[in-house]
Amino acid sequence: MHTQDLTISTTFEGQKKYFASGKTLALAVRKAQLKKLKEILQANEDRLYKAIYSDFRKSIFDTYTTEISILYHEIDEAISKLSTWAKTQKVSTNWVNFPAKSYVIKEPLGVALIIGAWNYPYQLLLSPAIAAIAAGCTAILKPSELSSATSALMAELINEHFDPGFLYVHEGGVSETTELLTLSWNKIFFTGSVRVGRIVYEAAAKNLVPVTLELGGKSPAVITEECDLSMTVKRLVWAKYLNAGQTCIAPDYVMVHKNIADDFITAMQREISKECFSIENGNYVQIINNHNLSRLSSLIDYEQVAIGGTIDEHARVIEPTVLYPASFQSKAMKEEIFGPILPVIVYDQLETVIRQINTGEKPLAAYIFTSDSIKRDLFLNQVSFGGGCVNDAIMHISNSALPFGGVGSSGIGAYHGKAGFDCFSHTKSILQKSTLIELNLKYYPHTPSKLNWVRRILKLS
Repeated sequence: MHTQDLTISTTFEGQKKYFASGKTLALAVRKAQLKKLKEILQANEDRLYKAIYSDFRKSIFDTYTTEISILYHEIDEAISKLSTWAKTQKVSTNWVNFPAKSYVIKEPLGVALIIGAWNYPYQLLLSPAIAAIAAGCTAILKPSELSSATSALMAELINEHFDPGFLYVHEGGVSETTELLTLSWNKIFFTGSVRVGRIVYEAAAKNLVPVTLELGGKSPAVITEECDLSMTVKRLVWAKYLNAGQTCIAPDYVMVHKNIADDFITAMQREISKECFSIENGNYVQIINNHNLSRLSSLIDYEQVAIGGTIDEHARVIEPTVLYPASFQSKAMKEEIFGPILPVIVYDQLETVIRQINTGEKPLAAYIFTSDSIKRDLFLNQVSFGGGCVNDAIMHISNSALPFGGVGSSGIGAYHGKAGFDCFSHTKSILQKSTLIELNLKYYPHTPSKLNWVRRILKLS
């Protein structure tokens, strides 16, 4: 099936007709399409690895663990649990409506637009697509043009194996995305920057399209003096420099208690050295393009560099870099870093940390490393963020039972697992009344006696 010549408007109209036909409503059909998608990915794993290596030198190990395996898990879970997720849910009925029964039906929203991001090009495009398929939607997928090799491969694999009325990839840049956003979708799912997220949200508002926005922000990692320092540093270094820091939920900056700050930096130096981050070792990647390399380079204040700082412009590599002591006035604290640069700020009181974090926008993720349950609970209860970990970082995304999403400027809505199914579904509430009995209390004439009965019944409801 070769459909490369389809225009955006033609594809959109075709998907509207396909969805209206009811072909996606049967759960067996949804499961079959999910199984087909998994088989396509499995049959082309080697090509997937080669394409992403071409884009920014990502290793097979990291591609499998952070992208492919997650997609397989999402598909397997959706197939296994779809019947339960989609089952009509009975709910209680109040006395006002006696005799009757009430229930909730899950129905697909319809035709969806899914816009992915370049930093995890497979996972961030296909994971919401899996959720859309499970919910019974059709979808047009728009991968990022920055990861061009993976974009082209996904377009080939999807467009040659699926009916374009059901699932289709449109490649392109700003002009194609702008055209896509003018259409009256039933759902838009976007992963990317806060700046572009605002553009998507504004465009969706014109057609009253429901949106899920997976954005970003400056995600803090707070380290108290009671932490297990060795384990804290081991987990933090992995989380920060995974994908060369090009991860939306990577720790963006660290706040460490003054009593252990110097020990923390020493431990960071030791751990970074031990990990030997490099593309050749398979645990590091390039910065995606020269524009981002230049942007990141400008954030490094060499008077604050405690670890790293070397830049290979030809290879597009910035070695793991730690800025210490940094402050909230540092250049790297003015925007989301999205790269292998880690400002470390020293603090005295946890309450001061909380106030400082809360003065900014709500982050997509936040992390606290501590063995003090009082400090843990204080942080979790007083700081608003999308999701996070205690004594770890990033790994909350690996649990599909945890809805993944932001809050405030870091995002709207959530997905993964059942939350993904719900994201692309409408909850339709039904009250089904019996025709055998009908109380006359709500009908004219209204009398004091009827009002008294209404008061009594409403107290019971």
